[in-house]
Amino acid sequence: MPPRKDKSDMNKYVDSLIGEIAEQYAIDPRYYMSDAVKRGLRNADGSGVIAGVTRIGSVQGYYMSDSEKMPIPGALYYRGVSIDDLIANHGAAGPFGYEEVAYLLLFGKLPGKDRFSRFNRALVSARRLPAGFFEDMILKAPSRNVMNKLARSILAMYSYDADPDSTDTANIMRQSMKLIGCLPTIVAHAYAVKRHCFDGESLYIHNPDGKLSVAENFLRMLRKDKSFSDDEAMTLDLLMMVHAEHGGGNNSTFSCRTLSSSGTDTYSAIAAAVGSLKGPLHGGANMKVREMADYISARAGRRPTDAKIRDALDAILAKRGGDRSGKIYGLGHAIYTISDPRAEAIKRHAAKIVQEKGFSREFEILEAVERIGIPMVMEKTGRELPMCANVDLYSGLVYKALGIPADLCTPLFAISRVAGWCAHRLEEVLCGGRIIRPAYRSSIKRVPYVPMAERRD
Repeated sequence: MPPRKDKSDMNKYVDSLIGEIAEQYAIDPRYYMSDAVKRGLRNADGSGVIAGVTRIGSVQGYYMSDSEKMPIPGALYYRGVSIDDLIANHGAAGPFGYEEVAYLLLFGKLPGKDRFSRFNRALVSARRLPAGFFEDMILKAPSRNVMNKLARSILAMYSYDADPDSTDTANIMRQSMKLIGCLPTIVAHAYAVKRHCFDGESLYIHNPDGKLSVAENFLRMLRKDKSFSDDEAMTLDLLMMVHAEHGGGNNSTFSCRTLSSSGTDTYSAIAAAVGSLKGPLHGGANMKVREMADYISARAGRRPTDAKIRDALDAILAKRGGDRSGKIYGLGHAIYTISDPRAEAIKRHAAKIVQEKGFSREFEILEAVERIGIPMVMEKTGRELPMCANVDLYSGLVYKALGIPADLCTPLFAISRVAGWCAHRLEEVLCGGRIIRPAYRSSIKRVPYVPMAERRD
């Protein structure tokens, strides 16, 4: 059962000191104005501080000329292969592409037919959870948040591994393939238990089918009747492909690399990446887009107009509407300027299924958010570089059209990204060589020790 929100002695004590706590954790913003302080590990121009080198993914949205950013159309490469080429060919050659992408990221090159077949068989065997794992780790300790349950389950996998701590290359690859295989099963089962325990729904558990792809299996495990269409599975497969990797500098991948640099085990490193991805400024942004879209839709009424949508966006930017953060989720990116290739691919390929499922109005609202919101944000922030919609703007709606609940938007991101995380872990362990340890400038002043008898409360 979930804990009760009562006024315990601990809660009362903390509440009474909240003002003092805030005071002790306040830092004067002037400390961050020094060029030596790279807040958020960002340079003054917004570019990321170079923390390493990678051969896994390449994210391109601008180039530097005379110390100025020059915008270019966004491009994303997995091991040198364009994501656009992977998407264009996965339907003809696959039919499913995520497994091929996972192989490419882990092993560095596209597989031949025999290697790919062996890899798929290995992933199928990896889908099975250890004996008793579902009952002991998922069913007995339900969670309202699937991402938290996923992180806990990944950590629990350590206890079922005969050699969990070894950082030998073969061992990390074995662990990586096991996680890629079983994460969809963990997420589907964790959501089923969440629905049952917290939403009062019937509990049904479907085990994975060895003849199906990752995307097909997830839809099969999620749905009560196990049914799905080819178009639905192909659309989910596309989403998984574009979410699989995004360079070494994004928050969750960097978290994975940071932990890996310390010599810790695979399960700890991947669980840390899941915890990072949960945040609303990272992978959780797709859920925020869905919430924002619902708010705009309610404000715009049955017949949305540009004027109504502009009013809703103005309220969001002024912190009077939405979640009152002042953020229009789904717009802007740290690297992409003119375009985000992932958002372009989703928008281009998902339009059909969005229309078929009856979500054309919602799709048009998001298109209006992209068209109207970008100049509004640029004007408010004084931004001069072009700004684009990012992957989160349309992915949440596509998940909704597929009948995937909002609770599973970010977990599906994790299911997809684990292939990239594992590849980066291997690269960090094999090539990093040093523990990642940035410095923090201290702003404290020395104070004398005062004996307790002389202190004032």
